[in-house]
Amino acid sequence: MPTFLDPDTVAHGIQLSIAPVFLLTAVAGMIGAVSNRLARIIDRARFIEARLKSERDSEQAASDRRELVDLRTRGLLANGSIALLTLCAVGIGLTVIVLFLGETLDYQGLRLAFTGFLAGVICFLAALVCFLAETWIATRVLKFGQRF
Repeated sequence: MPTFLDPDTVAHGIQLSIAPVFLLTAVAGMIGAVSNRLARIIDRARFIEARLKSERDSEQAASDRRELVDLRTRGLLANGSIALLTLCAVGIGLTVIVLFLGETLDYQGLRLAFTGFLAGVICFLAALVCFLAETWIATRVLKFGQRF
């Protein structure tokens, strides 16, 4: 039975854990990117809300209200993406722990490792879909090449 003191066993456990750790790095980068987008959404919403309070033009006020609806949707998508990325990180982190324990303690948790990794990848893909939807909504309001 392998022990914690066996350097070969510990080294092999670390090697098994490397691939999921690369996914954790990608998740951390995505959380940073989506968090920055969420901060910009919040700043823009605060600006529009402040402008709406002093709005005299009803057409501009209606436009601002429509933009606030889009910003709310974008904020929900960004929050959903961050939540899914966090769940992904938890799933991948559990996978790393189970793989390492399985290698060092002779723990038979292959099914748990598989489930954690698969759940993490599914959450990552769902987070990417939320991110894509948020960017589509953000660029939908742009009018490239149109004259004002």
